[in-house]
Amino acid sequence: MWRLLLERSIYGVFTLILISMLIFAATNILPGDAARAILGRSATPEAVAALQAQLGLDRPLLTQYTDWVTKILHWDLGNSVVTKGPVWDLVGPRLSNSLVLLASTSIIALPISFVVGIVMAIRQGKWFDNTANGFLISTAGVPEFVLAIVLILLLATHVFHILPPTALVLPGRTVLQSPQVLVLPVLTLTLAIMPYLSRLIRASLIDALASEYVVTARLKGLPPRIVLLRHALRNSLIPSIQGAALSLAYILGGAVVVEYIFQYPGLGSALQSAVSQRDLYVIQAIVLIFAFGYILFNMVADMLTILMTPRLRT
Repeated sequence: MWRLLLERSIYGVFTLILISMLIFAATNILPGDAARAILGRSATPEAVAALQAQLGLDRPLLTQYTDWVTKILHWDLGNSVVTKGPVWDLVGPRLSNSLVLLASTSIIALPISFVVGIVMAIRQGKWFDNTANGFLISTAGVPEFVLAIVLILLLATHVFHILPPTALVLPGRTVLQSPQVLVLPVLTLTLAIMPYLSRLIRASLIDALASEYVVTARLKGLPPRIVLLRHALRNSLIPSIQGAALSLAYILGGAVVVEYIFQYPGLGSALQSAVSQRDLYVIQAIVLIFAFGYILFNMVADMLTILMTPRLRT
C-alpha cells in the first residue's frame, strides 16, 4: 500500500507540473494585455511598456515561469497586478468559502444520491425506479445556470420569497455566519450532480445483484439484507467512489457559473473577475488550486478503490 501511495503521489506531482506549464502558457496567450487593462485604453505605449517592466511582464516566458514556480515552492503565490497585494490575501478567504460550499454540498448530495441509487436498484422496474429515473434523466439535461435561475424564481422572488436570491455576505461576517446564503447554491449543485451519481450507483448495484457470487449467496439461503450489504453493495460502491471523486472535483473547480449567478464569494467568482481584469497571477493561482484539488480527490478515490478490492490489494 505504501508503495502504491508513493507511486500515485509521484504521478500526481508530475501531473501537477505539466498542468502548471499549461496554465502558465494559457494565461500568457490570453487576448489583451495586463498592463493595458490596468492603465486603460487611452494609455500611451510608453506608459504600458513602463508598467510591463515594473510587473516583470517584459521578461522571457521561461524566466517568468521559473520565478513563478520558485515562489510557489516557497508558499508565495505572487502579487496581484490589480490590487498590488499578495494573491493569497485575495484567494485565501475565497478558498475557505469554496471549501464550505464543497463540504455543504457533499454532506447533502452524496448521501441522498447513494440512497436514491440503492433504492432504485432494489426496486428496479417499479414505480419509484421509473419516477426517479425519469426525474434524474430530465434534470441531467438541464444546464446549471438554468437550474439556478429556476430555483431563484421559485424560492427567492414572487412565488416563495423565503431565501435571498444572491449570496451576498455582509462585511465582517463569514459564510458560516450567514448560512441562508448557502441554501440555493448547495441545492443547485446537488441537483446538478445527483443524476450522474444516483444512476451510476443504480447501474453498479444492478450489475452486482445479477452477478454469480450474489446468486450463489442467495442459493445458500442467506437473508436478502445480508446479501445486499455484505456482498452486492460493497462491490458496487467501487465505481461510485470514482464518480464521487469526479463530483467533488466538479464542485470545487467547475461551479464557476453557479458562483457567478449567486454572487457567491468563492474561487469561481474570483476567477471570473480575474479573467475580466487580466490579473494573471490570480488566474494562475486559482486554476492551479483547482488542478490540485482534482488530482487529490482522484488519488484518494484510487486509494479507497484499492483498499476495497482484495485483488488490487494483493
